[in-house]
This record gives sequence, structure tokens and C-alpha cells, in this order.
Amino acid sequence: MDFEIRKIRTPQGRKKLTAEREEYFRLMDQGFSSLEACRIVGINSRTGKRWRNGWKPSGTRKGAPPIARVVAPSGPSRYLREDERIHIADRLREKVSIREIARELGRAPSTVSREVRRNRHPTSGQHRPHAAQARADSRRPRPKPSKIGQNPELRAYIQDHLHKRWSPEQICQSLRRRFSDRPEMHVCHETIYQALYVQGRGELRRELARALRTGRAMRKPRRLAQQRQPRYSAPMVMISERPAEIEDRAVPGHWEGDLIIGKNHASAIGTLVERTTRYVMLVHLPIDRSAERMRDALITTMQTLPAHLKRSLTWDQGSEMGRHHEFTMAADMPVYFCDPASPWQRGSNENTNGLLRQYFPKGIDLSVHTREHLDAVAAELNARPRKTLDWDTPAERLAMLLATSN
Repeated sequence: MDFEIRKIRTPQGRKKLTAEREEYFRLMDQGFSSLEACRIVGINSRTGKRWRNGWKPSGTRKGAPPIARVVAPSGPSRYLREDERIHIADRLREKVSIREIARELGRAPSTVSREVRRNRHPTSGQHRPHAAQARADSRRPRPKPSKIGQNPELRAYIQDHLHKRWSPEQICQSLRRRFSDRPEMHVCHETIYQALYVQGRGELRRELARALRTGRAMRKPRRLAQQRQPRYSAPMVMISERPAEIEDRAVPGHWEGDLIIGKNHASAIGTLVERTTRYVMLVHLPIDRSAERMRDALITTMQTLPAHLKRSLTWDQGSEMGRHHEFTMAADMPVYFCDPASPWQRGSNENTNGLLRQYFPKGIDLSVHTREHLDAVAAELNARPRKTLDWDTPAERLAMLLATSN
């Protein structure tokens, strides 16, 4: 509802000033003077001054309903505006929580918390919005003189420890401990990186960048998600696009796959688990786990199954699946990929890999195991009764499926 200018300028009382307060700040944002905005809204100029300076209306009783402050409709900018700082001061005096203030402003709670911590009065603890705005304005102009460039002692300390191959973060923490009472000797590690990498500053000698663990003389840019190279040459079909019938395990023939890795990441065994029966098959990879060998080994393994038990395969985004599109064409079996760092999306397979570690402990060479030995281990697992199968074995459940399909 639009604000209606009151024709009768009689006092309205503290509880009836909400609309007037909102309209007052709207007029101020449009460029009206405080005196003119007060005249239009119909309030005393001292009331407008209290609102503008962040003072709580006089006579407010403890527990009275708070008066909401309206933020400019253009939305939050990168930096806090003066009207937002006034709103923070108002609400803090009304004993409102930081999270509630942040919600009203559309800001992160950490932004409001940092503003209060930086700009509260050292004695009274009150937040001073206009003084805070002045300090923020004075800090904002660029370029700024660097601490490292202005302080020879600080520059020498940093250069000496970079020669000792300390990391910038280690240097920063050492500075804070050794010079705890000298804030001019405190810098963050990003300041050191900037002094090394940004051309034209000259605070630190460029050759010192070679002492960093990366050894790079310039930063390696990180691409945005939409600019990164795709994981594989052929597009992936993500698990979010997997048919709903796979989720409830009602339809057999959907498999989960992964690798267990051997000593020094030099050997591997592929593991396949059928989601409905928990039937396990092991993929023999005696030489390496390259995409070509993984493709051929999966095709060979899946050829032993009837067509109705080859409906889909779910895998993680390992490099071994780089030829997934060729496997799909050869086996007539789509491959769905899990999200990064989401092993729970292949829960049955992860559980099976844990069981297999009893046979293939971590830190051993897995290439020594023959195809016959892998088949024997899989047969032993498939002969174990499972609680999730009402104490049937995976082999029994698979036999039932094969019998009913004939």
C-alpha cells in the first residue's frame, strides 16, 4: 500500500509511526532534505533527526514491538551503505540479534557481525553508524600504499623467511607471535602473495617467488565452473538424470561400480555390485587402469550377463571411465556419473569395497591376483547371507531372477 500524506497533522503516537518512518527514509533516498521530508510526512524535525542518526525513539518501553527499517529497493551493493549502518545501530539498541538484522538487510550474518565488531565504541560499546561510514569511505580509495612497501623491517623479515622456504601463512603467524604488540608488523598471507605476484608493485623481489612450494612466478588462474574443460571428451550423464526406477531397487539390472586401488596407486581391481540382489562381480585389471583397458575389461565382464540384467551402470568421475561412451555403445548399457566427492550415491558399492578389503588390504600390489582368484573371492561374497535380503544370499537372489526370466 502506498503512503498517504496525512492532511491532519496531529500527533500519532509512537506505535503509529511505522508508515511515516518508512516514507521518511524513502524521501531521503530520493534526495529530499531531512526538514522537507519531515514536513511532508508530518513529523517533528527532531524525530527525523533521531531516525537519521540511528537513535531509538524516546520513551520506548522494553519489549515494545520493533519498528522495521526499509532498505533501498535497489538491493544490497557490495559494501554496506550509510542507511544500512543506521538500521544496524537502530536494531542493536532494540536488542535484536545479529542474524535477524542480517535477514532484514539481506546480508550475511558475518557482514553485520564484522561491522559491529569494527565500529563499536571502545568504551560504551555502541555502534556509531556515521563514524563507521566515514571510516569506510576513507579506507575505500585505491590504490593504497602497501605495508610491505612502507616498512623496511617488515619487508626484510618476510624476504629472509621466504629464503628459508617458509610459506606466507607461516610467516604471517610468526609475525603475529613475535611482534604481538606491533600491529604495523602484522600482515595476512594474501598481502605477501600480492607483493610477489602483482607486477609493478615491487615490494618483494620477484625471484623470491621461486622459494614458494609451487615455484611459480605468477598466479595460476582458476577458471569459473562454466569455463572449465569438461571431465571427459564425451558428455557425462549425471546421476540426477537417472530414471526413478533405479532409486527404489525394484527393477534388477542396475549396477554400481568403482575401483579399489593398490600400493602406490599402481594397481587396481574393478568392483561391480547389482543394486537389487547385491551380487558382486570383480573386474580384472592386471596391467593398468587406463580408460582403454577399463573399457575392454568392463565389456568382457558384462558379456557374461543376460540382456535384462544389463540396464545401467553408475560410476564416479574417475579418469578410468574416459571411454564410457564406447562402453555404452558396445554393451548397450548407459553410464550415469555421481557428483564429485559424493560416495554415498554409490552406497552399495562403497559397502562392498569395505568387505573386499578383508581380501585385498590397502598397501598391497593388486596386480598379482589372477582372474581365477578374483572369481573365487566374488563367489565367496555372493554366498554370504545378507540381512538386507532377509538373510538370502546374493547368489540365491540372482538365481531366482534368472529362473523367472526363462
